[in-house]
Amino acid sequence: MENASTYFCNYTIGENPYAEVPKVCSVCGSKIFLIGGTKAMAAALPRLKPILQEHDFQLLACEVYGQDCTYTNIRSLGAKAKALGAEMIFGVGGGKAIDTAKGVAEDLQLPVFTFPTIASTCAPTSALSVVYKDDFSFDSFYFLQRPPRHCFIDLHIITNAPEAYLRAGIGDTIAKFFECHFSARGDKLAHSSGLGKFISNMCYYPLLDHGVGAMSDAHACRISDDLKEAVLAIVVSTGLVSLLVEDCYNGAVAHSLYYALVNIPGFEENNLHGNVVAYGVLVQLAIDDKLEEARTLKKFLQQLEIRTTLKEMGVPLDKEFLAEILEETLKGPDMEHIPYQITTDMVYRGLLAAENL
Repeated sequence: MENASTYFCNYTIGENPYAEVPKVCSVCGSKIFLIGGTKAMAAALPRLKPILQEHDFQLLACEVYGQDCTYTNIRSLGAKAKALGAEMIFGVGGGKAIDTAKGVAEDLQLPVFTFPTIASTCAPTSALSVVYKDDFSFDSFYFLQRPPRHCFIDLHIITNAPEAYLRAGIGDTIAKFFECHFSARGDKLAHSSGLGKFISNMCYYPLLDHGVGAMSDAHACRISDDLKEAVLAIVVSTGLVSLLVEDCYNGAVAHSLYYALVNIPGFEENNLHGNVVAYGVLVQLAIDDKLEEARTLKKFLQQLEIRTTLKEMGVPLDKEFLAEILEETLKGPDMEHIPYQITTDMVYRGLLAAENL
């Protein structure tokens, strides 16, 4: 029997989590190469820099990750980090910035620490980078040997970020529950995958209790228990599921549909990932003939002000127009392990059903 290893990302959450950086990061050295988004660094560095200076860390460089997480950006930034003698990588920002930082750390075999400035995905805690081509189309999943060492979740920064990202984060997190249960249906799960599937319940049910309140508090830039619970579901619970389950249980129709839709020019610029994935869950439920669950979810998504139809997303519900999208949905890696065969006609009927719920 082969050995099996599972690595987890530790985390600190609160109003001043950066105070823990010296204790957590000093074991890895003192030379930091920081990668982030422009707005993210503007929000985080005034809170982070004084702590680093006080404890004699060397901030070698603060580099903008680019417009997307690409292998070109990962390699370019990796060369800079290596030349400067970096001992650790800090990733600051949203999913694409942090995915880039994780890719650099993986290539250089350096520890990476994450500092999410929005709560939109589980990128800060997962062992995966979603990589795009230089033309901004989807390239591949970059599977990493292990997740970040530690994630520092500053609720003050996240609360003052645009609320749209929290909304999208809630949508993406909900999908983890539905997709994991769907893709694992009928399988006899090993301990790790079984544990991950069970934890995926924490990606949906707590959000039914706290999601609407969290959005209200985010709108008011108010830190609250609802907000904290929603952020933990988005960043931590989803990350744990991603780390525990076999890769084939990490996605299904909802994510595959998203990666197909982003091939429509202008779509990604007008529709955040998590919102589209939440809509994709409605389509998945419709394909699976679970219309009552779909109606319940649709009402919740409407309370969160997440778009629940293609029409709202600016996409015509025309079979000829969507022909390539339907084909791409079936070709996606998230569709390689599902409980039964799905056809393009089934996907289209699912789109129709979701539109008419």
